[in-house]
Amino acid sequence: MSDELTTELRELAEAGVTPPPVSGAEIRRLAVRRRRRRRTTAALAGVSAAAALALGLTLTVTLGDRAEERPSPAASPTGTPSALPVRADATIDLRRLVLTIDGRMLPISAGTVKAPTPTGRMTVTAKEEAKTVASDGIAFPSGYNLKALWVLELRAADGRTTYLAALTYDDKAPGNYDTTGGWIGLRTADAQWLYGQLRKGSVVDVESSLPAATVRPPAATSPSASRTRAPETAPAG
Repeated sequence: MSDELTTELRELAEAGVTPPPVSGAEIRRLAVRRRRRRRTTAALAGVSAAAALALGLTLTVTLGDRAEERPSPAASPTGTPSALPVRADATIDLRRLVLTIDGRMLPISAGTVKAPTPTGRMTVTAKEEAKTVASDGIAFPSGYNLKALWVLELRAADGRTTYLAALTYDDKAPGNYDTTGGWIGLRTADAQWLYGQLRKGSVVDVESSLPAATVRPPAATSPSASRTRAPETAPAG
């Protein structure tokens, strides 16, 4: 009984075994193809990496050459731009006989036709509250000294000079007629105020137009004029 049972069980086991779907030879052939495919893929990956590296180097060299060929941007100017014209602190109109400063207009009296006032752009180079000057021969005979008050010395670029000062000997002249020997006279109160407004270095523009006719009234004596006889060698201007 045991031998027959053993035989039946073996036959039953052999009948239940499922044969493999692929033979051994086919399995070996598939393994060879898989290895070849892996090698081909690795080789292609290596070629692609080498090509990418070569392309990157080519682009770098090309861009570098173009960067060298590209003109450099224009250099920014290093020079100092030309300065804007300096605005005058005061303007003198010889035709209208007026000095304008900060919107305020002060009447003046300037030089006559025989002794005209220098014109152009001038600069305040000195200030004196009182200054003794030689007579210009207009209001007083030449050779006499005059005591000028609130004096501002003006100098042009070419060295010409003139003065702004109180016209103490003829307070009616400013704004009405010219009576000086070339300097610019103001009423005493206006001259004192202007003295406090302008400083050394202030710019004054003197316009060049003159009135068609200049009226000069008779000379008037002022208490502020010192009639001390000056040396004959003293300048008359």
